[in-house]
Amino acid sequence: MRRDTVNQAINLAEKLATFDERWSPRTVASFNGHDVMVVKVEGEFKWHSHADTDDFFLVLSGEIDIRLRDGTVTLKAGEMFVVPKGVEHCPFARKEAHLLLVEPTGTPNTGSAETAAERKVI
Repeated sequence: MRRDTVNQAINLAEKLATFDERWSPRTVASFNGHDVMVVKVEGEFKWHSHADTDDFFLVLSGEIDIRLRDGTVTLKAGEMFVVPKGVEHCPFARKEAHLLLVEPTGTPNTGSAETAAERKVI
């Protein structure tokens, strides 16, 4: 991450306006070995789990369902949910939604490095 922005706020809406791709997180900051990312989502992602880390979702706008094998958690703007490590889940958004994600740096978004989206920094 660029250190020349240390005294500047990060405007998440401005960061989200810089791309259109869905399910392709963009890193906007890093701290203590974690990436803070924004992502646009719509439709269904894939069923997956993360063996070594929890999965944090905060909805900035819109609404998403976090499908779990034993039920569904629906999140609206301003709500968050943490999927415990090892729990299979499938995020789904009927309409475009914007999320904030926090993960340990290098965590593959699909749970597998072979199928993960390339990590992009904005």
